Amino acid sequence: MSAAALRARYMGDTVATASPQQLLVMLYDRLALDLERADTALGAGDRDEARVQLQHAQEIVFELRSSLRVDLWEGGPRLDALYGWLIGELVQANIKGDRNRVSSCQKVVEPLRDAWRAAAASLAGAPS
Repeated sequence: MSAAALRARYMGDTVATASPQQLLVMLYDRLALDLERADTALGAGDRDEARVQLQHAQEIVFELRSSLRVDLWEGGPRLDALYGWLIGELVQANIKGDRNRVSSCQKVVEPLRDAWRAAAASLAGAPS
């Protein structure tokens, strides 16, 4: 089995056995990575690569938004609105090749990722 196939199998196993909290953190980690890669690509003038990264980031935000249950907690509607804003910014960053919009998204996504990571770690350490 090739190294790429082993890595793909490992990632598939990791996702299949992850808790919902871990999956959320994984999505945010990948979203942050997509934004970093898009910024790097735009800085290098590689609009095609930036497009790929920004579109993947949009897919992640759509997934996050579709799985959000706004009726379960008071912050749900605000998070839904934030996801809507992120989608709009990602689309515009892609259309215009705008690194400032990517940076604005990073400034929102990274603290959210860190907060979800801390919450997941807290839940993992809590007694059942």
